[in-house]
Amino acid sequence: MTTLFSPYTIKSVTLPNRIVMSPMCMYSAERDGKVTDFHITHYVSRAVGQVGLIMVEATAVTKEGRISNADLGIWEDEQIEGLQKIVNGVHEYGSKAAIQIAHAGRKGMADGDVYAPSPIPYNAEMKVPFEMSEQDIHNTIKAFRDGVVRAKKAGFDVIELHAAHGYLINEFLSPHTNKRTDSYGGSLENRYRFLSEIITSVKTVWDGPLMVRISADEYADGGNTMEDFVTLSTWMKKQGVDLIDCSTGGVVPAPIQPYPGYQVKHAETIREQANVATGAVGLITSGLQAEEILQNKRADLIFIARELLRNPYWPRVAASELHTSIQSPVQYERGW
Repeated sequence: MTTLFSPYTIKSVTLPNRIVMSPMCMYSAERDGKVTDFHITHYVSRAVGQVGLIMVEATAVTKEGRISNADLGIWEDEQIEGLQKIVNGVHEYGSKAAIQIAHAGRKGMADGDVYAPSPIPYNAEMKVPFEMSEQDIHNTIKAFRDGVVRAKKAGFDVIELHAAHGYLINEFLSPHTNKRTDSYGGSLENRYRFLSEIITSVKTVWDGPLMVRISADEYADGGNTMEDFVTLSTWMKKQGVDLIDCSTGGVVPAPIQPYPGYQVKHAETIREQANVATGAVGLITSGLQAEEILQNKRADLIFIARELLRNPYWPRVAASELHTSIQSPVQYERGW
């Protein structure tokens, strides 16, 4: 048995393999944030393809917290039904279901005002955000908790908090975007407070596996360092976060020169130095590449993004490369 296709247990949830569908915004929701038929087809087809954990794209905890007007939402109970259909479809084919809970912060492009820790726009074309008051902060923390309650009702197995790519939680974490002088700004510990309070609040209603996606490289001088990310990851582990999903970038406009596996080193460093499970992502395109990462203990799970857009049956290709066999849905057995 290859490591890529071996089971992996997080708390009480056992994934059938180490392949995770990375959350990718589809910008295909109704304007009220509800699931469409496209989403059901999109996610369930990857479960048919035998991806171990299917993660639904960034799903907004408030209406103004959407990246676009076509984002999925989890700010009201009426949105649960559609999400539940995704979960049920994913479970039918043996995969587990996760959802990324998010708030866009200053990078929101939906109708209405945007909010951030400090009134600094992402760039000259983006809206100038309103600086969040402490009451705004507390309301948003409650929105994250309420979103997780709805995700639990929908039947998701795993929750991921989106603290990457320059969205709201990431904006509090980074000195580039957080210029506050109160208890939510200044030192690393203060900048972590918003995420810390979200984790604490979420864990009052959720005892299942909890992941956090971070941008472990800001690609700009003066931001958080790798030492800072190790410290943040250590704090998250102490609070009960089970896995750090290690992406990079998006905090400020900055050039990125990607190459195969370019983000894996961040997952490896955090795994070793913070002693916490990690997920690797970033131009991982082959089964051999994924197996190397796992065999060398550079990460615990492999997050696949664009390759799964190109081929929803990528696990089948990876298994062939690794000279192993995986189960097919009964309906497809004659094709293999």
